[in-house]
Amino acid sequence: MLYSTFCHQLLTHLPVSKRYVLAFSGGLDSRVLLDLMARFITQYPEYSCHAVYVHHGLSSNADIWADKCVVWAKSAGISCDVERVKVRTGSRISLEQAAREARYEILAQHVNKGDMLLTAQHSDDQIETFLLALKRGSGPAGLAAMPIILPFAKGMHLRPLLSVTRADIEQYGLAHQLSWVEDESNQDERYDRNFIRHQITPRLLARWPSIHKAIVRSSTLCGEQEALLAELLATQLTQAIQPDGSLLLVSDVTQRVGMALIRQWLKKQSVLMPSLAQLEQIWFNVVQAKEDANPKLCWANVEVRRYQKKLYLLQQWDDISQWKGNLKLDTPCLLPQDLGTLTLNPKSDEPLLRHAEPNEAITVRFHYQGDAIKPVGRCGSRKLKKLYQEYRVPSWLRSRTPLIFYGDKLAAVVGYFVIAEFAGNDIAINLNS
Repeated sequence: MLYSTFCHQLLTHLPVSKRYVLAFSGGLDSRVLLDLMARFITQYPEYSCHAVYVHHGLSSNADIWADKCVVWAKSAGISCDVERVKVRTGSRISLEQAAREARYEILAQHVNKGDMLLTAQHSDDQIETFLLALKRGSGPAGLAAMPIILPFAKGMHLRPLLSVTRADIEQYGLAHQLSWVEDESNQDERYDRNFIRHQITPRLLARWPSIHKAIVRSSTLCGEQEALLAELLATQLTQAIQPDGSLLLVSDVTQRVGMALIRQWLKKQSVLMPSLAQLEQIWFNVVQAKEDANPKLCWANVEVRRYQKKLYLLQQWDDISQWKGNLKLDTPCLLPQDLGTLTLNPKSDEPLLRHAEPNEAITVRFHYQGDAIKPVGRCGSRKLKKLYQEYRVPSWLRSRTPLIFYGDKLAAVVGYFVIAEFAGNDIAINLNS
């Protein structure tokens, strides 16, 4: 019965590439999923599967689990990679959420064009997800919980067991004499999902045995409402999204429509959706902020900023104001935080800088608070902050724009201008991002 349900889902949603990537933790659910997949590729040999175990380093048993997963996958005739990740931690960071983000980030790297990612969530997980969304006060999008299939990386993400109960999965595992690992953290009721699993769901099922079907029905209805809203806003959203990915909100848009457009815009970028309170802050404190303000709202690892009546979604970066790199001619300098590679070329058709004097060490930095400067072609000097405003450099890019120094003097702002006293016909600046 379980295998027929599994096959129905896979045959309904076939990958273009005929390749599956299986998220394999070694727990009961994914262990059963591995066994089902092994039976499937035996029956349909034109399809292949690759398993991925994500080692979070959060348990002292993780190395043992990884070894078991490799052995079980090999026994099933499925290749398996072990990927180690570093999970973000902090006082305001959910460990569950951070681990999930790290896991999917790694899994995305294994999903090639047309591949299908398989995960083992089931209907009990759907109950937990629905109740967690209810606890957060989520709207239809959150209460829609987990869809069976959705786009993921360069392919799709399928949850073939979403209509199956945990009891059915356990029964299959026992009947087929499968072994699996038991993650001790699953018993820790400090985590909301575990509290619901051990304290709430059993009582709901005891009172209302068909609660699985009821929640699936409610989630489906919420999902349909969300899909209808997206369809109604599609044209307006397309017009609002700018070529650089920012969102332009016209002045006469209402709060209700504006917030809905912001949600749809964020959803397209596959980020953790903000809560209602955070969405309202985006509207009132960012969109509606004074014209000369520099508003932003941060959550998870992203932030929304406004610049020239447009909203930008940005990744949160650590401060690099103290970073410093040495520059030598024809030697690429790797900049921090994926900002690219900076090279000074003495032989070029577009020279900008003069050669440095022997006492002028050339460096690249990201912070300057010195005197007013005079770019080439200008009559007077101005503070760098004022020049950034003139050149329309958004505030968040100013601290991430490479600055070239000759000694302790600013010589050039990469991509914008060269300071007059350092201009010349000797060296070109090349930034490859």
